[in-house]
Amino acid sequence: MSPAEASAAGGEEPARGPVRPGGLLDVLGVASVVLDAQGRIVLWSPQAEELFGYPAAEALGQYAARLMVHERHIELVGKLFSEVMRTGQSWAGGFPIRHKDGTTHVVEFRNMRLMDDNGDVFALGLAADQSTVRRLEQDVALSERIVKQSPIGLAVLDTDLRFVSVNPAMERMNGVPAAEHVGRTVREVLPSLDADELESAYLRVLRTGEPVVDEPAVGRTPADPDEEHIWAVSVYRLEDALGNVLGVATSVVDITVPYRAGVEAENARRRLAVIADASARIGTTLDLERTARELAAVAVPELADVASVDLLDAVVEGRRSRLGPAEPAVLRALAVRAEPETAAGAAETPGTVARYAPDRLITACVRTGEAVVVPRVTAEDLARIARSPEAAELLARAGVHSYLAVPLIARGEVLGALDLRRTRTPAPFDDDDLLLARELAARAAVQIDNARWYQNARTTALTLQRSLLPTHPRVTTGLEVASRYQPAGATVEVGGDWFDVIPLEGGRTALVVGDVMGSGINAAATMGRLRTATTTLASLGLDPAVLLEHLDKTTSGLDHSIATCVYAVHDPRLRQVRIANAGHLPPARVRPGRPPELLDLPTGVPLGVGGVPFATTTVEFEPGDELVLYTDGLVETRSHSLDERLDELLALLDAPAGPLEETCDRLLRELHHPDNHDDVALLIARAQELS
Repeated sequence: MSPAEASAAGGEEPARGPVRPGGLLDVLGVASVVLDAQGRIVLWSPQAEELFGYPAAEALGQYAARLMVHERHIELVGKLFSEVMRTGQSWAGGFPIRHKDGTTHVVEFRNMRLMDDNGDVFALGLAADQSTVRRLEQDVALSERIVKQSPIGLAVLDTDLRFVSVNPAMERMNGVPAAEHVGRTVREVLPSLDADELESAYLRVLRTGEPVVDEPAVGRTPADPDEEHIWAVSVYRLEDALGNVLGVATSVVDITVPYRAGVEAENARRRLAVIADASARIGTTLDLERTARELAAVAVPELADVASVDLLDAVVEGRRSRLGPAEPAVLRALAVRAEPETAAGAAETPGTVARYAPDRLITACVRTGEAVVVPRVTAEDLARIARSPEAAELLARAGVHSYLAVPLIARGEVLGALDLRRTRTPAPFDDDDLLLARELAARAAVQIDNARWYQNARTTALTLQRSLLPTHPRVTTGLEVASRYQPAGATVEVGGDWFDVIPLEGGRTALVVGDVMGSGINAAATMGRLRTATTTLASLGLDPAVLLEHLDKTTSGLDHSIATCVYAVHDPRLRQVRIANAGHLPPARVRPGRPPELLDLPTGVPLGVGGVPFATTTVEFEPGDELVLYTDGLVETRSHSLDERLDELLALLDAPAGPLEETCDRLLRELHHPDNHDDVALLIARAQELS
């Protein structure tokens, strides 16, 4: 009597109900179409209606090729149809069909010839959406690959609890070939195993559908008949898409040495959790100090009570550092984390640059690129951990009893060290801690290296850009001028925004604000070249539109650079400003006693696009009037429309006239939104009476 029959006799028959059809064909949506010898549709299934879009009333009697195939494929379809009808050989493959809605779908076909009792020949086509077929094939292939390569023993049993299949891991675990499993029960395959509890669990899962997870089983198998093993067995009921019970699947894991396996698993889970946490928390920005703080925050308290991230000072400054055997290590503490916080005295204060003698442990760590572990710290060890006797005394008072330092290595270069100490945690550092510390250091080092090179590059670009921006007098002929340049945030590359105030002949003054698209040193360098070109062209006294045309040609030759620019010339005697715009935001004019306004100028195209002329607009500019030129970093945000922000700019300008420097500060303070990671150039000019 089978286990299932025995169960039935005992009143534990699993609820099967009447046999129902399998759901795989429903998932595939297999359509059936029958054609007569002339290729006309004589049978049309509901699935065909769904697949091709035509109801039976529209499809029956029609020539299938004309109905379902694009004109360019009709000849090919005719040849395939003739070959099937002539030879009787089936044809299978994917073919594009035309749905009723006009779209084209690739359908997987299997065509074959049929013959009735009168000798009449027909063609049967079975079809399914190719993407659905491929998806199921991929799912099956993936499942098969996972099952075969899994180190866990996996098996499928039918409703009579007889093996249907086992994977290689189960073969090795049982010491019985897969073929000798199939069709037999657990009791028959492994007679030395107490199968009662296992079969009871299988039957319970069959009946209720509730899985059994990590049920222990004890016994011996032919794989190792002399030693008793313990396994954790999990059982799950298998059902098809329609809910038919097919049997059970079981997974088996050997847990013969439960304590050791439990400890190793717990350590592995702990390491994975810490590493996953580190992956999410370290390197969220390209700020060097913040990245170091993120590393220290992950290390404490998971790995240590006190963590310090120390970088070689030369590395922080952008230089490579290779220590000789007799050289000290000059380290800068970027971040310190301690729990409790009172233990922070066991590490250098962040920002401190400390000199460690050649015989110190951390010096050896950064010199050799090898980790240093002192499981149980003695007084002699403290002298080699601390940089000075005074620091050693602080370590002793903090209760440092175990020490671990791992190098921070990125792209073959030692950047510094992750310095770990235990003061409150009683256990000393062990091999698992060392492995975890190395993993953290390896992941964090790349982020730290990215941050320090980015920081160095950004500092270089910012220095270059600031050196290229003008210094101008507060007052020129007929104008009072104030300006600001504000770079993007610390974790954003420097852009190419610029402004300029250029004295011209006849007491006139040129005002320029521009923005090179892009960021970094290239943008800053391009900005410098455009500023130089603008200054040179301005000295020729060109009309603003003509100047922009020349500047457009210059920009076209600068490695496909694109820039926007507003160029204005103030003439104090005519009391007017002549302005031309190259794709830039419109300047604002503020006139005493009137609402501020955005000047209505032809926008023009950005510099570097070429082929489009620019236009010059003349506007009145009386003494007391103000002209505000700015780049998009001042007003653009991700959460507000540009119109809203420009209205806000005008509202801020609608205030009693005050010092221009204060106006600049107010606009930056109120408008430069935190989520706008872009540079800002701002230039405000106020017309004055000529003396």
